[in-house]
Amino acid sequence: MVTLMQQNPTPIRIGARGSRLSQVQAYKIQADLVKAMGGDPSDADRLAPVILITTTGDQVQDRRLLEIGGKALFTKEIDEALLDGRIDCAVHCVKDMPAVVPPGLAVAAHPEREDSRDAFICPTVSRLQDLPHGARLGTASLRRQAQSLHIRPDLKVEMLRGNVDTRLARLEEGVADAIMLAYAGLKRLGLADKVAGLIDPMDAPPAPGQGALALQTRESDANHSIIRALHHAPTDLTVAAERGALVALEGSCRTAVGAYARLNGQSLDLVVEGLASDGSQRWRRTGRVELAADAAAAREEAFRLGLELGEAVRLDGGDALTPPG
Repeated sequence: MVTLMQQNPTPIRIGARGSRLSQVQAYKIQADLVKAMGGDPSDADRLAPVILITTTGDQVQDRRLLEIGGKALFTKEIDEALLDGRIDCAVHCVKDMPAVVPPGLAVAAHPEREDSRDAFICPTVSRLQDLPHGARLGTASLRRQAQSLHIRPDLKVEMLRGNVDTRLARLEEGVADAIMLAYAGLKRLGLADKVAGLIDPMDAPPAPGQGALALQTRESDANHSIIRALHHAPTDLTVAAERGALVALEGSCRTAVGAYARLNGQSLDLVVEGLASDGSQRWRRTGRVELAADAAAAREEAFRLGLELGEAVRLDGGDALTPPG
């Protein structure tokens, strides 16, 4: 079994996708790990080398993920590199991770979360509601499609995949009249000025875990002290609640699911929704839990709330939650 030795100065090899956003995120984690080691930033590429891995999800750009195997296609090759010892730590966007972590792997840390909201990008108006009748909305997200059509059933949805730069370029080319992207990614890329407006996460909850990163390791390295130094407990709690809903709803790229958790002291509020893919129906549940002082117990309570609300939405929506095919 491949194991990191905490007492050994062996480098921590970081695995990440090759997109510009993924590289920005990976090199930020690299800098934070080197700082946690007490190392010299100029020695970062030796202490925490970044290894870029091309995933199937990155290679196939002309179809929705639900048509080619789901969101695990963004993580599969990186997970394999972890399991066979080519890397020691994977940097994943939580929203791109399947509901269940593969056997032999564990999430060792969640760094502090960026803004979780969706961003509306349009050269002419600042709100989805103000688009002209029959306008074209570019997105490959079933959730964004369903939430948008729930508000504006007249919109025409154009399938638009690719990295952030590609989708912004397609908007400028006139392929769509507006697009939606995760605000977190735009901020990390220094592109926040592209945003026309932000979506209220209580009105339209983002993807579970949106804006958060996961540092995934082999199970044997889940308590590695350097990686755990980057862990942010409040982020872990909100992600646990949202991922609980994802698990209950059997969330995949075939299910339009949104979840948004927020902390207020020891209270955690959660809203979960599921929608028919055409936006014609929406099922929502909200809940609150008072969290225990113990971190492990609090995380379990947050996750359980997500499971309960997600299960309620699943029962409400039934077969209408998942499109045929």
